[in-house]
Amino acid sequence: MAIPDFQTLMRPVLEVHADGLPHSTSEVREQVAKLVGVTADDLMVPLPSGNGFLFANRVAWAVTHLAQAALLARTARGITQITDRGRQVLHEHPGRIDVTVLSEFPEYVEFRNRTRQRRGHTPSEQAPSELNAVSLTPREAIVEMIEAAHSAVAAELLERILAQPPDFLEHLVLRLLVKMGYGDLERATQHLGGTGDAGLDGLVRLDPLGLDVVYVQAKRYTDKTVGRPEIQAFVGALHGAQASRGIFITTSRFSSEAIDYAERVNARIILIDGADLANLMIKHDCGVVTEETYTLKRVDENFFAEP
Repeated sequence: MAIPDFQTLMRPVLEVHADGLPHSTSEVREQVAKLVGVTADDLMVPLPSGNGFLFANRVAWAVTHLAQAALLARTARGITQITDRGRQVLHEHPGRIDVTVLSEFPEYVEFRNRTRQRRGHTPSEQAPSELNAVSLTPREAIVEMIEAAHSAVAAELLERILAQPPDFLEHLVLRLLVKMGYGDLERATQHLGGTGDAGLDGLVRLDPLGLDVVYVQAKRYTDKTVGRPEIQAFVGALHGAQASRGIFITTSRFSSEAIDYAERVNARIILIDGADLANLMIKHDCGVVTEETYTLKRVDENFFAEP
């Protein structure tokens, strides 16, 4: 049989979770295969790259999209569990669950909008899966799919960070800054977070003697918006450390007042919100690994040029 696309697999994936119990990735894959009648031979169909199997990949993407719509919750590494919303959707959509159904929920709409904004598009533009593939060149189609995949990875990165202890983010941002090329020296960074940190969680030394230092503040928030008072406190902490440059990172977002204040204050302040943090992690290979590499080829015109 033809292996179902990832949208067709969404309802079977949710049905497997209907018992309310936590399920591992392998359990979900095996039970979905039974539900949709995928054969042992189908399970062994490889991806075009040869790295992994097509059915497993499509199940994984179905899980990702369901989680972005908050129909499934990732309760532990490789473990998913149905949510109350997931139960409701199962009841209300006995036939098929796909991206049209998921788009009823604001979390999923935000996820799709982030994908489009990564490409410099406006939120009102058509989503990648709704595009007519015939209208895209191979290069455009590849870019569309990679951006959609990276948007899902970005969302999962933030979920993983929020599930860690608060000081995990403090150490993470220092590692990220080194990955970005800042303080590429021995003992380039120093973690300061904890009792008596004076509002500064870490620092990055930009020269061997430590004369040029950038201080860091990291706030692990979910729904709380970082406002002007927090940025003012950070600036005060910088002044207390006789520093003029700092980076304020949050897993949530900044208010317009906070952004305006950071732009006008004498100290040089860089604000990095949750979306920017996740995108920087992807760009600089911090907390992510390369899953696939594809080579797109074209005819070499010089090869056929006249001598």
